[in-house]
Amino acid sequence: MDEDDLRLFRERAAQRAEEGLPLANLLASYYIGAEVVWDALVAEARPDELEALPMLARLQLRGTNRVVVAVTEAYQAERAAILDERREAVREVARALLAGEPARATADRFGIPLADAYLVLHLRLAGAAASPGIAERRVLRRIRAGLEGFGEGMPLMLQDGRGVHVLLPSHAAERLAELGRLLAGAGAAAGPVVAGAARSAGTADVPEAARRAARIAGIAQSAGRPAGVYELDDVLLDYHLAGGGDSGPAVAAALDPLDGRPELLDTLRAFLDADMDRRRAAAALAVHPNTVDNRLARIGRLTGADPRTTRGMLLCAAALTLRGRDGRA
Repeated sequence: MDEDDLRLFRERAAQRAEEGLPLANLLASYYIGAEVVWDALVAEARPDELEALPMLARLQLRGTNRVVVAVTEAYQAERAAILDERREAVREVARALLAGEPARATADRFGIPLADAYLVLHLRLAGAAASPGIAERRVLRRIRAGLEGFGEGMPLMLQDGRGVHVLLPSHAAERLAELGRLLAGAGAAAGPVVAGAARSAGTADVPEAARRAARIAGIAQSAGRPAGVYELDDVLLDYHLAGGGDSGPAVAAALDPLDGRPELLDTLRAFLDADMDRRRAAAALAVHPNTVDNRLARIGRLTGADPRTTRGMLLCAAALTLRGRDGRA
């Protein structure tokens, strides 16, 4: 059996790969065919030909093995080409969305579904800095593999000069804890993976969500946060102090859980006006210091920002200022 004999097998293998037939099924069909041929040879062999059957078996095995090797090589080459083409299409769709450009034509041509809105991630791979070529590729392969089985829809991933971007259908925001564990597991061998996350309202504001996610990731990493997924609320004070012009409404909303509880807002103002002195605040409010303690604890539970801590005090003070500016004090 020479290369000309194998050409048809190679062509058929490439066709089956393009059709999506699993390689195991394709190879099984050749072994079944070999078995059928052998059974026919044995059935037709005359008594004086039986001594030749072992040699025929050897020749058939050699021929079958050559066919299987040729088919496997052709199939894998075609599948690799198909996957490369699809990955490039995924990158192109992601690039277009991140740039605010039309992506529908490319997505439709390659059967890539577009979501109505996205959870946009920006990944920081701290442990890959020393050897970005090897470490980053290894971590990104693990992340890509994990995300492909993460919920419905197709993850869009792009690495460019700005960093690593991932676009997931918006419903992935309901599983941030699980997503954080996935990223932590993927980066375990190379160091923590810190991800900033921002939600887009549609596809048009994906670029703005990407910029916000990148800032969140940078702030979380510079603050020494552990591996995980961080949204704006997780780094709100740092984001705002770093000049995030889009964070004002979110900072002001930090105290929204206190709306309808004037005694808690009054206690917070008195506590800050008294330079965090509970006794002076209690005197100004004409209540017992323990009442001030209880109210401050309730504020911390309701808002997630404990005014008795430095960070909580700064966030509450900034929120009060912004609410006052908006006439909500």
